[in-house]
Amino acid sequence: MRDKGRPLATIVGIGELVPQRRSTTETSLGLMADAAALAVADAWLEPGDVDGLLVGQQLGETPQHVPATTAEYLGLRPRMAGLVDLGGASAAGMVWRAAAAIDAGMCEVVLCVGGAARPGAFPSAKNRNPIREFDVPFGASGANTTYAMIAQAHMDTYGTRAEDLAEIAVRARANAQLNPSAIFYGQPITVQDVLDSPMISAPLHRLEAVMEASGGAAMVVVSPERARSMGRAGADLLGAGEYVTHRALSGAPSVTSGPLRQAMRAALDRSGAALDDLGNLQLYDCYSIVVGVTLEDLGVCAPGQFGRWIHDHDFSPKGDVPLNTHGGQLGFSQCGLAGPMSHVVEAVRQLRGEAGERQVPDPGLSMVTGNGATLSEAVALVLGSTR
Repeated sequence: MRDKGRPLATIVGIGELVPQRRSTTETSLGLMADAAALAVADAWLEPGDVDGLLVGQQLGETPQHVPATTAEYLGLRPRMAGLVDLGGASAAGMVWRAAAAIDAGMCEVVLCVGGAARPGAFPSAKNRNPIREFDVPFGASGANTTYAMIAQAHMDTYGTRAEDLAEIAVRARANAQLNPSAIFYGQPITVQDVLDSPMISAPLHRLEAVMEASGGAAMVVVSPERARSMGRAGADLLGAGEYVTHRALSGAPSVTSGPLRQAMRAALDRSGAALDDLGNLQLYDCYSIVVGVTLEDLGVCAPGQFGRWIHDHDFSPKGDVPLNTHGGQLGFSQCGLAGPMSHVVEAVRQLRGEAGERQVPDPGLSMVTGNGATLSEAVALVLGSTR
């Protein structure tokens, strides 16, 4: 327990713009950039020193991926990022969340920023969201299109085959046959089924993409001490990693690798675990290509080799690489933000020994990943059993 009176964190830089009744050219992103520059300079730091980002509101320029959009605009690549949407309590809420992230070892320098251009006061201002300026006008927008570009780049660079991508969808469906709650329970598929399904955005087929559905999921998190006193078996968080590199695919450092490489390495390093300690992998899988790239970024196979590698390994609960044992989002379904939460829920079930027919005999440690935007926002967790 923290000693009473010991500081949780210290605010070392501040920046504030002079309020204006009206603005004709500025946008929320532009105003926040100006304020952020003042705060970083006041702290005697450089932008490259910032490795954490908290944004205090949604932006008029984008309803989604606010931290990634802001980070991209500011030229940051934070190892912790988030949106704090608590109305008038957002600023104070950002301060303690920044302190918690620093205390957890996720980052060292957190930029907390907010700002707003008066609605309707800038009719001639441009939308400063880079994806709206440089990607959307050329049709490079939407999940199907952008993930298809990643898949095509992987094929062009490494010779990956359509059959390799299809195999990932087939494995997900196979595991879903062991999960009565999966939306595709009772509906196994073959590689040929995948290749015969309609092309949604070349080279990706319909059966390689998640199907949206209605549903929900939730978790309860307590301190390890509280968990022990409760006597309830659970999953300990042993390590976490986060990394945000871009918002628009045109700003990605690479289109055949993603920020999960750094996030998973940080999670393993903080947990003290090695790859061999991972007894089950619960990897975000909105599209088949994401699983392939994540396996390469994890280091289980070399870059460009997942297509060959998967044919020598078994993803089933009794196999040598149990992967998305509940069926993943490709087999279980994606229910909004409950979709990626299903990976965490499955890891807890495996570590508790409560997965029934799909129970991994020796679950070891679980690697859980989450992916936002287009291989843009990455979080990885290493979970261990409390049993």
